[in-house]
Amino acid sequence: MADRRARPLIFAHRGASAAAPENTIEAFTLARELGADGVELDARRTADGHVVVHHDAHLPDGRLIVELPAAALPPSVAHLGEALDACTGMVVNVEIKNWPADADFDPTEAVAEAVVGLVARAGWVDDVLVSSFHGPTVERVAALDTRLATALLVARADLAAAVEVAAAAGHTAVHPWDPLVTAEEVAAAHDRGLAVNVWTVDDPERIRELAGWGVDGVVTNVPDVARRALDGQL
Repeated sequence: MADRRARPLIFAHRGASAAAPENTIEAFTLARELGADGVELDARRTADGHVVVHHDAHLPDGRLIVELPAAALPPSVAHLGEALDACTGMVVNVEIKNWPADADFDPTEAVAEAVVGLVARAGWVDDVLVSSFHGPTVERVAALDTRLATALLVARADLAAAVEVAAAAGHTAVHPWDPLVTAEEVAAAHDRGLAVNVWTVDDPERIRELAGWGVDGVVTNVPDVARRALDGQL
């Protein structure tokens, strides 16, 4: 069974992204200061095999990250290793971006291999949870290093079906989109031994409701608001 907590962990979505530029060292550092237990960030690969933290496949100027060496990226784009260093003391949810419709999709799962290798070398195996919307990507992570916690992201699919897929694949958790989540779905996932980390939730009342249902984590743009909500200060 998944480990049940007295209250959910607070994951800062792309860092404290309501108060600092998303997926930056500044956002990750601020997340800790605002009371986050963890950080959720996005991982993509560069032309020379590095893993960097960026949500979109393209930079704002239109250049495709996978076609650029890491040295050509703007200073604000952090390497995954730098991001992990900035998150010391927190849990990090590394979301691997490798969806078939993405401009940088790689069916060979090179980005999964790069993430697993980097996390192991950095000594973060026990404090990282790797997730992806793409089932084969997260399955590749689990196969490469059985020590790593893995999660299947769920957007608009049938959550009950996704829970069965995640459980059958041996994942640690499901990460559903907030509108999909009900008390019954949370209980069903727990019955299958899966943690439930919900994204992206900024409303204090909803955060408290999810906590009452026993979710294991809440991904939020406003970790300070989430902390006050869970501490009964809102």
